[in-house]
Amino acid sequence: MTGAVTSPDLAAPARHPGTTTHDDIVHAMDPDKRDAERVPILGELQGEVMMFEPMLIKEISRGGATLETRFPLHLNSLHDLRLTLGDRSVVVKGRVIHSRISDVDQDIVTYRMGVEFVELSERVSAAIAEFLDTVKTNRSGV
Repeated sequence: MTGAVTSPDLAAPARHPGTTTHDDIVHAMDPDKRDAERVPILGELQGEVMMFEPMLIKEISRGGATLETRFPLHLNSLHDLRLTLGDRSVVVKGRVIHSRISDVDQDIVTYRMGVEFVELSERVSAAIAEFLDTVKTNRSGV
């Protein structure tokens, strides 16, 4: 029989780097190891998980962008968007101003939405403007 451990006298298999055991979790949850006291919540405390999902930027201006995603975004909702502008990456806050289904292909639905940039810092605004100028210059061959 290959690949099976049948003898209780054999040592446990070596752990793979990055794996977590039950003992690791119990040790990490030890209240004596925490820097600050955790207070139990009686009732409900809401929160949100922010996740970066892939998107395509179909058009961009200094004030907003047209995006394509595989998931819908709600009208008037605010989102942090990471934009890769050439060799730099910036995060902007965007408000969804319109949204629609743009394509359905078998099991894949593609959504297209317009996003207005809000609360742009001068640094981010300058990075977007510089990127747009570079794109326009490269297209005109100047």
